[in-house]
Amino acid sequence: MQIYLPIAEVVVNGFTLVGLGGIVGLMSGLFGVGGGFLITPLLFFIGIPPAIAVATGANQVVASSVSGVLAHVKRKTVDFRMGWVLLAGGLVGSSVGVLLFNMLSRLGQVDLVVQLCYVVFLGLIGGMMLQESLRALRRMRVSGPIKPMRRHQHGWVHKWPLKMKFRASGLYISAIPVLLVGGAVGVLGAIMGVGGGFIMVPAMIYLLGMPTKVVIGTSLFQITFLSAYTTLMHAVSSNTVDVMLAVLLIVGGVTGAQIGTHLGARLRAEQLRILLALLVLAVCGKLALDLFLRPDDLYSITPGILK
Repeated sequence: MQIYLPIAEVVVNGFTLVGLGGIVGLMSGLFGVGGGFLITPLLFFIGIPPAIAVATGANQVVASSVSGVLAHVKRKTVDFRMGWVLLAGGLVGSSVGVLLFNMLSRLGQVDLVVQLCYVVFLGLIGGMMLQESLRALRRMRVSGPIKPMRRHQHGWVHKWPLKMKFRASGLYISAIPVLLVGGAVGVLGAIMGVGGGFIMVPAMIYLLGMPTKVVIGTSLFQITFLSAYTTLMHAVSSNTVDVMLAVLLIVGGVTGAQIGTHLGARLRAEQLRILLALLVLAVCGKLALDLFLRPDDLYSITPGILK
C-alpha cells in the first residue's frame, strides 16, 4: 500500500509506517519514553527528510504518550505536581529549541546537527544506563534485593531554595533542578523531535531521586503536553508537519502503547533499564554508521521546505 506524503514529498508503504508507530508505542508504554528517539531515526532510514521527521515525529509522540499515561493514571502511578513543574520548564526550553531549529534550517545545517545530536546523546545516555543497570543486577545477586533509596537522605537537590513537596514521589526538594531537567528536555525535544523520556527518565531516577514506580507515568504525562506544544510550534513556524505521515504513525502508536504498558508491569525495574539501554545504543550505532560510512550516492537532491 504505497502512499504519497505531500509535505515530505516521498512515497512510502502505509503498513510500514503503521508498524513503526506500533513499535514506538510499545516502547512508550514499556519504558516510559515518548518514543521520539526511536521514531525519528527510523523515519530517516526509510527516506523521510530529517526536518520533516523531527517535526512529525513529535506529533506521533503525543499519541503514544496519551495512550500510555492513561493506563498509568488508572494505576495511580503519576505524580501530577512533579509533571506540571517539569512541563513549565519544558515549555520554555521547547520555545528556545524551535528558534534554534529554524535558525539551523535557514543555514542548511539542520540535517547534520540533528543526526550528530542523536549519536552523542544516545551514546552517552545508553552507556550510562547500561553500566548502572548491570551494576545493580550484580549487587542483587551478591546481596539480595536492592534497598530503596532512603527518602530522608539529603543530596544536592535538597540544598537549593524554592523547595516543594511532591507527595506522590515522597520528595521534598527544590523546584529549580526539576525546572532545569524540564527545560533541557524541551530544547532537545524541539531540535531532535523527541519527547525526551530517554533523558528525563534517568534524570528523574538518579538526579531527583524519584521512585521508579512513579517515574514512567510522570514522564509520559509531561511528554504528552510538551510534544503537543512542540508540534504546534513546528507547524506554525516552518510547515514541517506532514499530517498524513502523522496519522499513520498514530494508528500504530496508540495500540502499541497499551500493549507495552501491560508488559512493563510484569518486568523488574532493572530489567527494563537494561532493555532500554540496549535499544538506545543500537539506534546510536546505526546512526553513527550512516554518518561515517561512505554513502552509495555521493550526491543527492532533497526537496526544499516551503514557507
